Amino acid sequence: MPDLSTVAIVGAGYFGQFHLDAWSRMEDVDLVGLCEQDAVRAGEMAAEYPGFETYDDPIAMIEAVRPDIVDITAPPPTHLDLIRALAPHVRHIICQKPFCGGLEGAREAIAVANAQGCHLAVHENVRYQPWYREAKRLMEAGAIGQPYQITFRLRPGDGQGPDAYLERQPYFQTMPRFLMHETAIHWIDTFRYLMGEVRDVSAHLRRLNPAIAGEDAGLILFDFENGAQGIFDGNRLSDHVATNRRLTMGEMWIEGSGGTLRLDGEARLWLRAFGSNDEVEQSFDWRDHLFGGDCVYLTSRATLGAWRRGEQPETAAVQYIRNQEIVEAIYAQRQNTGG
Repeated sequence: MPDLSTVAIVGAGYFGQFHLDAWSRMEDVDLVGLCEQDAVRAGEMAAEYPGFETYDDPIAMIEAVRPDIVDITAPPPTHLDLIRALAPHVRHIICQKPFCGGLEGAREAIAVANAQGCHLAVHENVRYQPWYREAKRLMEAGAIGQPYQITFRLRPGDGQGPDAYLERQPYFQTMPRFLMHETAIHWIDTFRYLMGEVRDVSAHLRRLNPAIAGEDAGLILFDFENGAQGIFDGNRLSDHVATNRRLTMGEMWIEGSGGTLRLDGEARLWLRAFGSNDEVEQSFDWRDHLFGGDCVYLTSRATLGAWRRGEQPETAAVQYIRNQEIVEAIYAQRQNTGG
């Protein structure tokens, strides 16, 4: 099995810092290089996570440090060109989402990686948030019986007014496709993880904040192949009860023949047996570190582990692309209906 002990990162933006933190905490991995064209930002990250060289050219970095894995956290418009450039030189690539900016680019990236014998995965981290892993474990143990429906209400409360998103991720304001393309895809993937494959979707999208270009609210209805249904109810302007509204970003219910699982804004899971009015909190371990219960670390660790075992990661690009196909189906409905 491959050792895969060295990692280099391309990109050190807002979310890239979480990747740097994750890899730097792995005792069996050496972070050997960072490629970042913003010299000031590169210097800041090198000072915070010392021990690697910084570069402004990805090929120069690859030639210098010869990493086993490259982790791309650069902006989506750069993904495809980076994969084209890197795939001939490195056997394992992880890429952030929105993967290659959309379905067409993702398909080409997969073809390029396959042609070069390069393993390609998407850094999709919400399914690795500890509360969803525990929900999956409870479901597989029969805690709610036969699943009937999953509902998630996205309510981060960060989308109001002319300054929405500017402090953290200002490019959100100019994305012509926003809620589905950038945010809901996380829960499309998580719904598939929890409930199985999607058979059909329908959606209604709208824009509430005139300061942004894309949609910021919408409903998606899911039909799953096992007969269950799902609802994603997203609204970035409204909030929910939580100490940190970015921890879970909303609330979830999974209903079945034997009971209901509920996720609240404090990342607590509650189980109520069918016929009972009493919810019982479910105990599970997780770490409140940086983003989403340390899910960036957990995702990177799981991807690395799968590759070391010679297996496909859960979010291998060839599997992840189904999420992008669903997103495209949603936008096609909007075009057809004029929504």
